Amino acid sequence: MEKMIGLDMDTEVEMSPAARAAVFSSPYSSPSTAFLLQRRVLTWAKETGSPATLRVRVADRSFILHKDPLASRCRYFSQAMEEVSGDVELPASFPGGSEAFEVIGLFCYGDAVALDPFNVAAVRCAAEFLDVGGLGARCDLYINQVVLQSWDDALIVLQRCQPLLPVAEELLIVSRCVESLAFMACMEILDPEQSRDQPGVDDATARGLVGRRWDAELVKELAARDLWIKDLIALPFEFFKRIVQALRRQGMKEKYVSPVVLFYANKWVLSKKTHKFWASTDESGDGGGGETDANRKATDILHGVVELLPAEASGGAIPAAFYFALLSRSLTLELAEECQTRLRGQVASHLQFACADDLPLPEQDAHRSIADSPEVIAMESIVSNHVAMQRQGAEAVADLWDRYLVQIVGDPKLRPERLAGLIGVVSAGDRKTHDHLYEAINTYLLEHPGVSGDEKASLCGYIECRKLSHEACIQAVQNERMPLRFIVQALFVQQMHTHRAFTERSDSFRYMLSGELIPGVAGAYTPSPGCPVPTSQPLSTTSPYTDAHTTVAMDGKLRARDDDASDYETASFRIQALEQEIISLKKTLQRHNTVKGGSVRKDGKEPSFRADAAAPAAVRRRAPVSGSCIGSMRWGSQRRCASRILRVFTRLAVFGRSRSRGKQSKCRAAAEQLSCL
Repeated sequence: MEKMIGLDMDTEVEMSPAARAAVFSSPYSSPSTAFLLQRRVLTWAKETGSPATLRVRVADRSFILHKDPLASRCRYFSQAMEEVSGDVELPASFPGGSEAFEVIGLFCYGDAVALDPFNVAAVRCAAEFLDVGGLGARCDLYINQVVLQSWDDALIVLQRCQPLLPVAEELLIVSRCVESLAFMACMEILDPEQSRDQPGVDDATARGLVGRRWDAELVKELAARDLWIKDLIALPFEFFKRIVQALRRQGMKEKYVSPVVLFYANKWVLSKKTHKFWASTDESGDGGGGETDANRKATDILHGVVELLPAEASGGAIPAAFYFALLSRSLTLELAEECQTRLRGQVASHLQFACADDLPLPEQDAHRSIADSPEVIAMESIVSNHVAMQRQGAEAVADLWDRYLVQIVGDPKLRPERLAGLIGVVSAGDRKTHDHLYEAINTYLLEHPGVSGDEKASLCGYIECRKLSHEACIQAVQNERMPLRFIVQALFVQQMHTHRAFTERSDSFRYMLSGELIPGVAGAYTPSPGCPVPTSQPLSTTSPYTDAHTTVAMDGKLRARDDDASDYETASFRIQALEQEIISLKKTLQRHNTVKGGSVRKDGKEPSFRADAAAPAAVRRRAPVSGSCIGSMRWGSQRRCASRILRVFTRLAVFGRSRSRGKQSKCRAAAEQLSCL
C-alpha cells in the first residue's frame, strides 16, 4: 500500500511500520523529518491557499507536494513538469531513496536541513541527481569540516557510499573519505604518545603468528586489539583496497600495511565462520546456491588480496604460514590462472622461512593416493620452481621438503616410483643432511613391507651415507629393512665418524698437555719453588708442542680426511666386487640344485661331483660358470667360502681404525684373500 504525504490540509498521514523504521535508521535523526515535511506541506497550503497537486513516486512511497517549491529549487522537476502534467516518478537509479527525498523536500519548502554522517552522502547524491541549487554545496561543506575530521564519521560516510555508487565516486565523496582515513591511520601509527599495552600490528604478527600452525580464531583476537584495524577490515573490499593503496602512497611502512591485509584475508577468506554464514545465506533463492555463493565471494576477495600482498618477502611482516593457508584455501576455489601463478610465486619466496607444519596436507581419500592430491601436486610444483630458479635458502627448502615427505609416506597407496619422483624434486647437492630423507624411506619401508629388493635398492640409492649423522648411521646399521649394500656403507661411514672423533679428541688432549708443559702460556703448569723442572725432558724452541707442531697436526688431520675419502671409495669398489661374488655363488648353488634334482644314477646313488682319476683331463676340469673364482669351487668348499666372505665384510670395519698406510695394507690383504677364494 502506498504511503502518501500531504493529501489535504485536514489529513494526517499514518506511516507503516516499514516507513517508520526507515525514518529511525539514523541515530542522529528523529521522526521529525517525515512529519516536518507533512506539516510544512499543510502550512504551505494554508498560507497560499493552493492545494498540493503534484504526486511524486519514489520507490514504494508517494509524496503529494506543491509544484511551485519544487520547480523553483529543482531543475529536474521544472523540466519534468513541462513534459508531464500529472504524476512524476523518479527512476530506480535515484540515489538515496525516500529518506533523501524527504530532506530535499524540506529544503525546497525553505526549512532548515538536518545533516548527519548517516544521510549526508545520500542527500549529496540526491541533490546532484535532481539538480537542487545550494544543497550540494552545503553538503560538501559539512563533509569537509565535520566528517573528514573524525575517524568514526568518515568511516560511517564511506560505508553509506556503497549503495550510492557510482554517483558517490563521481562526487569525490569516496576518495575524500579514503584519503582522510589513511591519513588518520598513519597518525595512529606515528603517534609517540599512543600507549600500547597490547602488541600492535607488527608485534602481533611477530609474537603471535610466526612459527606455529595457522589459527584463524587467534588471528581474529590479534586484529581486535587495534580498533582502527578492526574498523578497516569490516569495510567492503573495494573500499579496503583503496585505503591500503592510500596507506602505501602516504608513506606507511610495509611492516604495518601487510598485516592489515593479512587480517582482512583471515576474516573474509580463511575464516570458517564467515564461510558458514555466507553458505547459510541463500541469495539465489533456489535452496542450493549458498555454498556456491560463498565460494564465489571468497574467490573474488582472494583475487584482490593476492594483488595487495607484496610480491617478495616483506622482512617477516607476514608469516609464511599465512601464504600456505591461502594456498590451501585456493585449492578449493576456482582461481584464475594468473592469480594462481602469482600466489604460488609468493609461496615460493617464503619457502625458506616455513616449517613442515605450515605445508598443506590432504585428507585421506579411499579412491586416491595422497601423492596424487592437489595439495601435494601444488607443493611439488612450487618446490620444483624454487629449485629451478636457484633461489636463496636451497638447503632449508631441501630439509623442509624431506620433512614434508615424512608426513605423507605413510599412505598405503603410495607407489615406490611415485615416492622416487617426489624425492628427486630436490637434488642431492642441496641436501645438507640426509637424516630426514632416511627417516622418510625407513617409514615407507615400514608401512609397505611388500616392497621388492630392487625397489628398496632404488629408493636407498638417493641416500648418501656420508651425509648421515652418527646417530642415523648407528640406526641404519641395525636396520634389517635396509639392503645389504646400504648397511655396509653405513657401517663404514660409522667407523669413519668414530675414527675422526677419536682423532680429534686425541689431538685436543695432546694440545692440552702441551699447554701445561709450556711455561709462559696462560693456564700453563708452573712448578713450585721446591720442585725444579726435570732435565730429562729439556724444553727448547723445537719442542713438539710449539705452534709448528699444531700446524703439522692440522695438516695431518686434513691428510687423514683425504685418506678417509679415498678409503671410502676403495671400500665402495670392494663392496661391488663382493656383491658380484655373492651373485655368482647364488648361481652356482642354483645350478647344483638343478643338477642334483635332475640326474640320478642307475644304481640309485646321487651323482658325485668329484672327477674320476681315469677320466680325461677335459672331463675332470669343469668350466667356470662365470668370470668369478667361486664358480670353479667344489660344493664342499662353497660353504666355507661363504663364511669367509662374511668375515671379509666384517673386516671392512677396521678400515678406519688406523692411518692411511694401515688401511691400504688391510684393503690389499682383503683383496688378496678374496682372490684366493
